[in-house]
Amino acid sequence: MSWLPKSAKARRRLTLLAVIAPVLAVAVGLTLWGLRDSISFFYTPSQAEAAKVAPGRTIQLGGLVSNGSLVKHHDGRVEFTVADREATDRVVYQGDLPDLFREGQGVIATGAFRADGVFVADRVLAKHDERYMPREVTKALKEQGEWRGGTGT
Repeated sequence: MSWLPKSAKARRRLTLLAVIAPVLAVAVGLTLWGLRDSISFFYTPSQAEAAKVAPGRTIQLGGLVSNGSLVKHHDGRVEFTVADREATDRVVYQGDLPDLFREGQGVIATGAFRADGVFVADRVLAKHDERYMPREVTKALKEQGEWRGGTGT
């Protein structure tokens, strides 16, 4: 007794499926492998700590800029601390900060951690008005009970 169907039509369909499935699986795998460096995950400081993000891996780090943590150097380098309720991360950025960047405001920095745990940002995005905060930051802050916004957008 064979496990193949008796109908010739059903055998053709099964053969076709047996050929297409591995090809499709390889195509999806190659696509994901090719995009691995383009995918940027969002983390708050406590999520990044829990995930043990590998040094050099590009991520987005978001949270609130800690009051009193902003240090501007004469060479254009800026250092500040991004915090959530449970953890903080030191961020180093070379360049001009957005005009609306302030301590106590929401921020998303794109970059990577160094081996010493300092986050080196390539880009910094700041809250653009009094009501808006990036959705990922808002959601993460609400989950931690740190949300201070009004409308919830």
